[in-house]
Amino acid sequence: MTELVAKVAALQAELDTVSEQSKLQEINAASERSRLQTELKAVTEQSKLPELKVVSAAARLHEDEDLPAPELSNLQEEQEIIPEQSSINPPAPVDANTKVKRIIEALLFAAEQPMTVKQLHAVFPELEAPEKQEIQKAIDALCDDYRQQAIGLHQVASGYRFQVKMDMAPWVARLFAEKPPKYSRALLETIAIIAYQQPVTRGDIEEIRGVSVSSQMIRTLLEREWVKVLAHKEVPGRPALYGTTRQFLDYFNLQSLDAMPALEELQALAIEGELEI
Repeated sequence: MTELVAKVAALQAELDTVSEQSKLQEINAASERSRLQTELKAVTEQSKLPELKVVSAAARLHEDEDLPAPELSNLQEEQEIIPEQSSINPPAPVDANTKVKRIIEALLFAAEQPMTVKQLHAVFPELEAPEKQEIQKAIDALCDDYRQQAIGLHQVASGYRFQVKMDMAPWVARLFAEKPPKYSRALLETIAIIAYQQPVTRGDIEEIRGVSVSSQMIRTLLEREWVKVLAHKEVPGRPALYGTTRQFLDYFNLQSLDAMPALEELQALAIEGELEI
């Protein structure tokens, strides 16, 4: 009997021990659940996981713990505060013609000198170069685009260039302290004779004007690169034959000598004396 009582007491003690261990495990399990829930919430807020992944992870956690999964509506409310990163629309694709026009516009804007269609075409890589007709179409389109603007795309003897329109020139001149050079009546008459009668010698110019032409005047025209020596006349002394240059046409915004005003108009302007060009 004593042995039986002792055995029962031992079993009771073992049962109490098991019960205490179960309670301790429940406490540890509850603590572990709380920790996992806190970490899950932190991960959800920091990494902005997609909604389905968050629900799936939460469901697995509560499934392991035999607890009901959180309702989807609560997770949706939390996700609503996260901005949608995919809502930014990508830039619209640019068609080939528009791309060519933009490249031509940038090249002409950056160039220090007028550029021809051939020069523009040479800038493109060989395998990507558009046809020259396409470049010309792009230039024509740019001319239309800038028709009502303060600057325009103009063709001169050396090619195409952007320049300020004439009605804006007085305003732009206010930006520069240096005044534009003034050219005398004699110089204007001389360059007009060279332009219309080229090739001409210094003696030819003096004969037309009726007065002598100074060496300084010819030197000024040469230094400005408005005229150049084309050849030498096969007469005693072999005097130089002068003609105008592309720089002369570019400066006066002319495509060719055919676009020059009549000689009488230039002479009428020259009569006014000192002219600001």
